[in-house]
Amino acid sequence: MMCYNSGMDTHAATKQGKLIGLTGLYCAGKNYAASIFEKHGIPVFDVDKAGHEAIETKKYAITARFGDAVLDEDGRIDRKKLGERVFGKPEELRALEAIVHPEVNRAANTWIKAHKGTTVVINAALLHKCDCFDRLNTVIVIRAPLPVRLWRAKKRDHLPLAQLLRRFAAQRTFSAQYCRKNTDIRVIVLDNFGSGIERNLTGLSLF
Repeated sequence: MMCYNSGMDTHAATKQGKLIGLTGLYCAGKNYAASIFEKHGIPVFDVDKAGHEAIETKKYAITARFGDAVLDEDGRIDRKKLGERVFGKPEELRALEAIVHPEVNRAANTWIKAHKGTTVVINAALLHKCDCFDRLNTVIVIRAPLPVRLWRAKKRDHLPLAQLLRRFAAQRTFSAQYCRKNTDIRVIVLDNFGSGIERNLTGLSLF
């Protein structure tokens, strides 16, 4: 149920408190895990939400690169259209990230600085791309069996099965990349199906 890499929690005693990273497979339940941290009084920065805000903030740079076809009828960025434009296209994805990521990183670093001395959580689907990654004490990776995630994805996103399976396929090495990423960071993999995820999280001595 839990897997630890060989890394040690080397930064746990810093004056900034613990900086915990939270990520997970598509529809594995990382946002539910984030809500558990918040329930226990630990602040959470939602990088994905910040990314949505950055996309709108950088609307003109995005439309200059990708065209007005990514706008909805109200003139706002349609994230679904934008996602379809970059999915499976590395060059297009890198172009989008070059626009959005600096804005998100600025917001995250400002938030972390404002919470100096406090244990906090950085919740991100692409945690390894955050520039605070190497400052994390612990990374928690949430996962769940494919049938469970598929059921959750169909219920939540209402996407065609083929499109969902492409998303799952794109994450084949998701957990492994975090376990190999940095041996100075403790990596914990938690399964989230059935009951017990809150008990498992609170049992990690992070609260």
